[in-house]
Amino acid sequence: MRTNRFHSINFILWLSFLLFAAFIILITWVFQTSLLKVFLSKEAEEDLDSMGAIAYRELKDKMPVEYNEEQITYCINKLEDKYIAATFYIVSGDGVPFYTGIYSGDHVLPNVEGFRRAVSEFQIAWQRGENVSNGKRVRLDNSHYVYVALLSEGAPTGNTNEAEKTYLYIDYSTELVNAAMGTMRVQLILISIIVIFLALVISALLSIKLTRPIMQITRAAKRMAAGDYTVNFKGEYSYKEMDDLAETLDYAKEEIGKSDQLQKEVLANVTHDLKTPLTMIKAYASMIQEISGDNPEKRAKHTQVIIDESDRLTSLVNDILNLSKIRSDMDSLKIEAVNLSEFVHTVIERFDYLVETNGYRIERNIEDELYTEADVNKLEQVVYNLIGNAVNYTGEDKRIMVGLKRVAGKKIRLTVSDTGKGIPPEEVSTIWDRYYRSAETHKRPIKGTGLGLSIVKTILLKHGFEYGVESEVGKGSTFYVLFPEK
Repeated sequence: MRTNRFHSINFILWLSFLLFAAFIILITWVFQTSLLKVFLSKEAEEDLDSMGAIAYRELKDKMPVEYNEEQITYCINKLEDKYIAATFYIVSGDGVPFYTGIYSGDHVLPNVEGFRRAVSEFQIAWQRGENVSNGKRVRLDNSHYVYVALLSEGAPTGNTNEAEKTYLYIDYSTELVNAAMGTMRVQLILISIIVIFLALVISALLSIKLTRPIMQITRAAKRMAAGDYTVNFKGEYSYKEMDDLAETLDYAKEEIGKSDQLQKEVLANVTHDLKTPLTMIKAYASMIQEISGDNPEKRAKHTQVIIDESDRLTSLVNDILNLSKIRSDMDSLKIEAVNLSEFVHTVIERFDYLVETNGYRIERNIEDELYTEADVNKLEQVVYNLIGNAVNYTGEDKRIMVGLKRVAGKKIRLTVSDTGKGIPPEEVSTIWDRYYRSAETHKRPIKGTGLGLSIVKTILLKHGFEYGVESEVGKGSTFYVLFPEK
């Protein structure tokens, strides 16, 4: 069997923060070691191209055969002051500097091989037809760039040897940038350690803060599961979701408490209702056996009690079974079209014996030809139980009113009213519960089991019909059902 493995919120938050911090550090490392390096190299190349073009334009016109040495030296020094990472040379074709800046040394070219390589690539590019009129950038290695441009075809010394050429040569190093990146790597290592440490600490503190109310609610829920419905889930929570959860659990606690109390009442009532007829049946059976067996009149009276109590017992068992079947969906609905007007008339006629023998009045206000769709058998239970409930609770005038009419929204409203003492407001929400009994003592002409309104509620909920009760103490009650008109 496969078992689920669960981790605590503390562990999940701790791991999430740690992974997030590691991800941020990884992204930073990738940016610094790869993207930043590419970006800086690209920027260095663009800077070198820009300074090379500027230097070429400023020196080109200052390189005639009759030259001004002071003016050229001033120009080179000015360029080196502006571009501190570069060293400027004016070099002959064989690699001998004519002019250098203040940072270039005493007319010595440090890297002659680099110069020759740059001139070679410059000449190759020229032969290929590339636009190198302002010069060409050449990368010698990862931290070293040079720039070479042809200033003149003759030597600036005044030598008329046309074979000699004069080049602008710029030595540009990115070693300072590389050193700065190395320092940044060391700093990044320290920052990574600090970030991971802070992530661990913050995640631990945050997880404790987040899980404390959860643990509190869990402890309260365990107490409620053990049957203690006095627990209180509400508290001072720092976030709304926990407060909403606490309110929901408090509501669930109240409903479960009501259900538990109702279950105890149902058990007590069912025990009592089953015990009473069984006791009566046994007692009268014994009386027949011992006293009235030879007396036909007494025997008939006693056996009638047995029959009545058996009927009562059967009715109780049937109601309990019907309610259980409806609630467990074992008894599916058989929906069909029904003439509700004729149907209500038919159910009312079942109470004619009360009108004839007990003086009850059942007044009808029923519109004709009103149709709906429902399970006829279940609908009969609804109407019968509502009228039977009105009969049991109506006033001394023994008057019941049954109405059926069309209302707005393509609905049909069935009403069953009595003239009894009404339902107190605090009891309105509980009258649909199993074994609800009014505090009023009365004599019922219809023997009930206390499950009638609960059966009505269950059937109407199963159909999806709206229902309710309107009552005023001292003036009676009106139960209503809204059917969809078809």
